[in-house]
Amino acid sequence: MTSDGIELVVEVASPLNPSRGALLMCHPNPTGGGMMDSHVYKKAANRLPALADLTIVRFNTRGTSSEQGTSSGSYDQTKLEEHDVDAMVEYCLDHLKLENFWVVGWSFGTELTLKYAKDQRIKGVILLSPPLMYTTEEELKFWAADGRPVIALVPEHDEYLSPALAKEKFAIIPQIEIIEGVNMKHLWLGEPSVQFVHDEIVRRVVPEKYPLPTEI
Repeated sequence: MTSDGIELVVEVASPLNPSRGALLMCHPNPTGGGMMDSHVYKKAANRLPALADLTIVRFNTRGTSSEQGTSSGSYDQTKLEEHDVDAMVEYCLDHLKLENFWVVGWSFGTELTLKYAKDQRIKGVILLSPPLMYTTEEELKFWAADGRPVIALVPEHDEYLSPALAKEKFAIIPQIEIIEGVNMKHLWLGEPSVQFVHDEIVRRVVPEKYPLPTEI
């Protein structure tokens, strides 16, 4: 439960082996159909515990629905969602006791990540298709001063923020690493796009498991 009384729907996918790292996944905008089951995240939960010994934590922000259920409350365009992120980070670190803990945001979820995933126990953040629609310059300056890894995967044909524009807007963060997804789009549709995203995440979080196998 969040500090303002919201019940969040959560799912944890854990490896059979000892966990080598953990990812908290902040999903795309629910007004466009984003949820914890958005395909890159659901496939991560299905694959990465076995392939990379990663713990995957997914959740629905307030008012968001998926097959697992609907979180209480109402969508608030990144504002009250601060409480959702705070509650999930606390749950992952204080209750689940996860280590080598990273936060991954996708689209709308990157805004929540940049704004609120600031707990000093977080190892770094990974941004998928960041639109930078709600994140302020002051919030970017926080990451510049903080120094922890900020990795942005930006599709070549992103509909909201191109790789060139991303380099310009993220220039304030000296440690930013921008990786272009060649021939890819905002939603990362298609298996090559999914594999690219998962591989780049694993390369940062559990490099000894990179690259992921393409056949099992």
